[in-house]
Amino acid sequence: MFYVVGTPIGNLEDITFRAIKVLKEVDYIFAEDTRVTKKLLSHYEIEKTVYQYYEHNKLHQITNIINLLKDEKKIALVTDAGTPCISDPGFELVNEILKAGIKVVGIPGASSIVTGASISGLDMRRMAYEGFLPKKKGRQTLFNKLKEEERTIVILESPNRILKTLKDIKEYLGERYVVITRELTKIYEEIIRGNVSEIIEKLEKKPIKGEIVLFIRAVNDDGIYLKDKNGLYILFSYNGGLPVDLDNVIMSPKILKNVDKQTFQLIGGGWACLLDHP
Repeated sequence: MFYVVGTPIGNLEDITFRAIKVLKEVDYIFAEDTRVTKKLLSHYEIEKTVYQYYEHNKLHQITNIINLLKDEKKIALVTDAGTPCISDPGFELVNEILKAGIKVVGIPGASSIVTGASISGLDMRRMAYEGFLPKKKGRQTLFNKLKEEERTIVILESPNRILKTLKDIKEYLGERYVVITRELTKIYEEIIRGNVSEIIEKLEKKPIKGEIVLFIRAVNDDGIYLKDKNGLYILFSYNGGLPVDLDNVIMSPKILKNVDKQTFQLIGGGWACLLDHP
């Protein structure tokens, strides 16, 4: 039996009882970084030898793991943080195990993508997950394809490249509203929301560190957020490429609900409104 086990993305308490049970019962545990996994196992008093499975030894280890499974050994695969096989080499291993006719069982756990999506405030009923973007080759082509993406775009990024990615978003996708979730469930957890230009300016002054998930508002649910002199955000949404007239929209009760005399809440798409915060 082969288990794909979700582990915490930061806070060690974010693990299921079932995951702990499986990690205690399997014969072997394979991990992306054995040092990280050993800390987790030590915290839950699980004494197991951990073997490494990562990008540079995967071809060799796939054969070893399948041979062990054929000998009826129970094996668990974990990643550094979160759920394996999402933007890491684990999917190739699972694919080969399935080809060998061996059962694969998923043990649900934490995910920075799902956690970030749930607090982003964006429409996550449909999303386009891009994982880590190409560093050079194919990067511009991908951004050009994402221009008309009608779903919320989700990207994994490193602190060293986040500023470049934000600048590319502005260049190829325009002035989009984005959400950055950083170091989720950890001590320095931070959520940054705003126009891409606003966030670029902020990060140029104060760079950020840690694990990052970036969410980009979909093109058909998009607009430009600007602060007025009172600190309110004004959302200019687009209709056929032209800004909608704000005064006319405020007069439309079907789209906007009057919260008070100065602040309006958006309850429909494709219009302009005033918000306390986007």
